[in-house]
Amino acid sequence: MPTIVLVEDNRTICENTSEILEMEGYTVITAKNGKEGFQKIKNILPDLIICDILMPIMNGLDLLTNLGRYPDLKNIPLIFYSAKSEKKDIQHGMDLGAFDYIVKPSDLSDLLASIRKCLFQGKLS
Repeated sequence: MPTIVLVEDNRTICENTSEILEMEGYTVITAKNGKEGFQKIKNILPDLIICDILMPIMNGLDLLTNLGRYPDLKNIPLIFYSAKSEKKDIQHGMDLGAFDYIVKPSDLSDLLASIRKCLFQGKLS
């Protein structure tokens, strides 16, 4: 069962997303900001990270940048799940190395499809 770290500061979004992911069969570990997420990612080494961008303490862009500095963390795929919807924001997230960028609010089927694609590609490599 794949493990996902969900980094999201909005409690309602975090709880709802986590519940749906668990119903899909994923093990979900949550964190309320990038700093907490970074610590959990280091300890757990998940199969995938889903991350908001606008968060206190450490935002999602800084989290992805920090992960890139560690050989054992830089290859863990990350999907941004953010309300930042301008084309330049999406491009910046992708340029930093995100696997995908899902704009919220969105139909969770978009997020689930991205997760499946990410995990399936990981098995092919």
